[in-house]
Amino acid sequence: MATVSYKDAGVDIDAGNQFVENIKPYVKSTMIPGVLGGIGSFAGAFELPSGYKKPVILAGTDGVGTKLKLAIDAKKFDTVGIDLVAMCTNDLLCNFGEPLFFLDYYATAKLEVEEATQVVAGIAEGCIRSECALIGGETAEMPGMYKEGDFDLAGFCVGIAEKDELDRVSMVKENDVLIALPSSGVHSNGFSLVRKLLLEKLGMSLEDDFQGKKLKDVLLEPTRIYVKEFKANKSKINGLAHITGGGITENLPRVLPENLKAVVDRSKIKVLPIFQFMSKHVELEEMYRTFNMGVGMILVVNPSNVDAILASTDGYVIGELKAGERKVEFV
Repeated sequence: MATVSYKDAGVDIDAGNQFVENIKPYVKSTMIPGVLGGIGSFAGAFELPSGYKKPVILAGTDGVGTKLKLAIDAKKFDTVGIDLVAMCTNDLLCNFGEPLFFLDYYATAKLEVEEATQVVAGIAEGCIRSECALIGGETAEMPGMYKEGDFDLAGFCVGIAEKDELDRVSMVKENDVLIALPSSGVHSNGFSLVRKLLLEKLGMSLEDDFQGKKLKDVLLEPTRIYVKEFKANKSKINGLAHITGGGITENLPRVLPENLKAVVDRSKIKVLPIFQFMSKHVELEEMYRTFNMGVGMILVVNPSNVDAILASTDGYVIGELKAGERKVEFV
């Protein structure tokens, strides 16, 4: 009777080993003080930094949604890893956490070593931009669970914060100013609508030209990471809102007390061309509750700190906080 191997069942151990060898230099490039040990152990280890009075560990997890489907269709795998890290580390900032380390989960029907290596190279780049270390991950080859060519990604980030700095809502006051930090593009939310409108309804191709660039490059532009801006201006920030799914409409109220509303001057927002184009086919309010519209992060700042932050970032003022029911009021 003929024997059956794991490879016959669809799992290639040798390919997995080659993948680990491929990613070692990328993982090594993310190492920062605090990392203990190297790749290949059963668990990643990190020594907590000193200097905190009441250190609190923060954790976040996320994916990149159906932007991943676009990357697979475009056969462009080097940017979604940056997106994966960005979605996690930008969230930590909103609780005044500084990222320490990151882990990833990569699942597929059949491990394509070169594609997976490009993905992890992007994750490593995201970690470098976030000033955190990639200390572990899981690669799962699962025949029958995914369609051929498909894979899925999840990311997990751990950071650290001062306990007394966690409650940002209590720091936010009437007349605080709203400073928008620009997004780099669509970021990682709303791609089901992007695909429905551009690729299905309008019949566009990922290879089409859009204002001098291929559409796929515009859409797959990696999510901007705001760690450096946060660290440089931390003492001057009362609150932060990461503008992800739900847009400004849904995310900005998350950092407000019940008695304050955000008054946002829509004319001040530097809307990106891709959103201007999509707005011809999607209701404006739907755009603002789905996409970032060109604003990736909003800082809530005391008026006395506005000039300093504007001088040290590419941010610009889009509104202020006023007394009223907790919501965003566009004017």
